[in-house]
Amino acid sequence: MTTTAYPFVTADVFTDRVFGGNPLAVFPEARGLDAARMQRIAREFNLSETVFVLPPEDPRHTRRLRIFTPNTELPFAGHPTVGTAHVLTAVGAVPLTGPVTEIVFEEGVGPVPVTVRSRDGAPVFASLSAAQAPEFGPSPPPAAQVAAMLSLTPADLVSDLPPAAVSCGVPFLFVAVRSRAAVAGARLRRDLWEATLAGSWAPSVFVFAFETESAEADVHARMFAPALGVEEDPATGAAAVALAGLLGSHDPAADATLRWVVEQGVEMGRPSRLEVEADKAAGAVVATRVGGQTVLVSRGEMEVPSA
Repeated sequence: MTTTAYPFVTADVFTDRVFGGNPLAVFPEARGLDAARMQRIAREFNLSETVFVLPPEDPRHTRRLRIFTPNTELPFAGHPTVGTAHVLTAVGAVPLTGPVTEIVFEEGVGPVPVTVRSRDGAPVFASLSAAQAPEFGPSPPPAAQVAAMLSLTPADLVSDLPPAAVSCGVPFLFVAVRSRAAVAGARLRRDLWEATLAGSWAPSVFVFAFETESAEADVHARMFAPALGVEEDPATGAAAVALAGLLGSHDPAADATLRWVVEQGVEMGRPSRLEVEADKAAGAVVATRVGGQTVLVSRGEMEVPSA
């Protein structure tokens, strides 16, 4: 059997320290790999996502990204986009142009702009702008069913912010609860999830509260995505931009830039910090962004069998 060595880099995203945040594997030069082998590689790493970097189809863009969970390919994901921007600039595959570098990744949702801030010639922060404005999906199941699916009671849910399905490229069901303890106590019942949500427009569940562990955070969250092969995710950028759309739609401001800090992954022992923004114009959310820090963890090569 013939094999080809493909270099990879792993990084922890939405954190400033190793072993925090959301782990990511990036293949900076993935030409020659087909989708089937990309999926097998992602399953081998068994991280929330693995990214394969390809030349752009439009020369005005920086790179094309293909993003895989252990189970499927995604049209867009936040921590892979932010983390890949950091990796490519850190290893010199994409040159930094100064204190601020603007790049564009081609993803399944379309071009995704990313801003990389650097200091002393090294990236220190990356932020993406969602390619799609927030889209509100079909009405979710009744709150009592959603609560039972999460091993909670209806009284745990926030009545004036009912469950809502929102997407900026990947749909999530957002469930606001009254306390950080309720977030920590959530347990996804797979039998009820399969009966209630598995076949729905938004099968991934983002549970959050406005009571936080860190004084710097505004939202405390967890995210469950069994349909993607991710039982729980330490930091979910695609959900964060959709959350900005949801919270922004409930904010009374007509024209403003709204900001939140989301803490996630605490219950998993991988604390993450996601900085989120929403732009409102004439009462509507017109743009959302999420950013954070990334640290490199390891480099290596994978011997991949030929197709």
